[in-house]
Amino acid sequence: MRDGILVINAGSSSIKFSLYLSNGDGKPVLSSKGQVEGINVAPHFIAQGADGTVLSEQRWPGDSNLHHEELLKHLIDWVEDHLEGAELRAAGHRVVHGGPKYSTPVLVDDEVLEELEGYVQLAPLHQPHNLAPIRALAKVHPGLLQVACFDTAFHTTNPKVATTFALPRQLTEEGVRRYGFHGLSYEFIARRLREIDPQAAAGKVVVCHLGSGASMCGIKDGQSVASTLGFTAVDGLPMGTRTGNLDPGVILYLLEQKGMNAKEIETLLYKRSGLLGVSGISNDMRVLLESSDPHAAEAVELFCYRICRELGSLAAAMGGLDALVFTAGIGEHSAPVREKVCAASAWLGVDVDPAANVRHAQLVSTPASKVPVYVIPTDEEMMIAKHTRNVVSKLRQAAE
Repeated sequence: MRDGILVINAGSSSIKFSLYLSNGDGKPVLSSKGQVEGINVAPHFIAQGADGTVLSEQRWPGDSNLHHEELLKHLIDWVEDHLEGAELRAAGHRVVHGGPKYSTPVLVDDEVLEELEGYVQLAPLHQPHNLAPIRALAKVHPGLLQVACFDTAFHTTNPKVATTFALPRQLTEEGVRRYGFHGLSYEFIARRLREIDPQAAAGKVVVCHLGSGASMCGIKDGQSVASTLGFTAVDGLPMGTRTGNLDPGVILYLLEQKGMNAKEIETLLYKRSGLLGVSGISNDMRVLLESSDPHAAEAVELFCYRICRELGSLAAAMGGLDALVFTAGIGEHSAPVREKVCAASAWLGVDVDPAANVRHAQLVSTPASKVPVYVIPTDEEMMIAKHTRNVVSKLRQAAE
């Protein structure tokens, strides 16, 4: 019998899911996907086939009082009715923070869940929502194996010098250090690049994960050596609504001179800044590129400028640059952003082909470019499915 793997990526108001069924050689193949959105407002469930065809859709009124657990049960019931003869073996979860301990995916039990709860303070806007469906799923489907896959794990290969803040040693030993995030995306891209261009993948690569959440990673011979994200997911590049890199003195100014409290500052850093804050218009790059407002242009310019700054920094950390990759929503679909970044990075040997870039080709650099530039769609859900399958396979082998 074929195996079914359910992948869950949960946020504060939505639960995204993907169902993978094993093929002849046991590898996961996407069967269906969807989400429950509008949780706590007016829940909306939609499921689609791998080709995007809508398979099922349901809405509930705003006064239905349905919570994560009830909606997750609806999702599970739908999944079990669409297994196509397969058996649901496990659920794989995206968990943003694995802390200093977890460098690989792990089977979740009560002890692991308690440890992951301890990292909520390191990712307060993500970790609680990643863990909530694990607890809920344990209630509605108690026999199902659950695997946590971490966004920080890929970066555990970073050297100590790349993860250490210049703080008193005691704070560092308590876990105040750089962790890096978007690791599942970077891991997928590193593997995919090995298939597309093995020579480049064995060298020094910078991957730009540019979306509503944005970061960059230096990957040397398939391993992460440096990342723009650090202790939290608000560091590095400006993002849709997050500040990115910020002088700590600004926080002190907000506390002491503006009288803001911690919660107000958290809201400012995570929800009111970035592209939205600079433009005053939108956090959507498409809207900004179409706008004639000079503030929109300033937001785009700042975003690209910071990418170029970080590109130079990551190239320096690796001692060179052999390939550049763009991925995620903006990276995959915004030709103007790629053009601006590549034009400003000509000093690194980057030469973009305008025609290839406009049509979002896989290779957008010219034959004369010293550094190949790729556009590679990421697939974090597939990465989670593969990790979950591997954990389940090892459990089977150990039981035999």
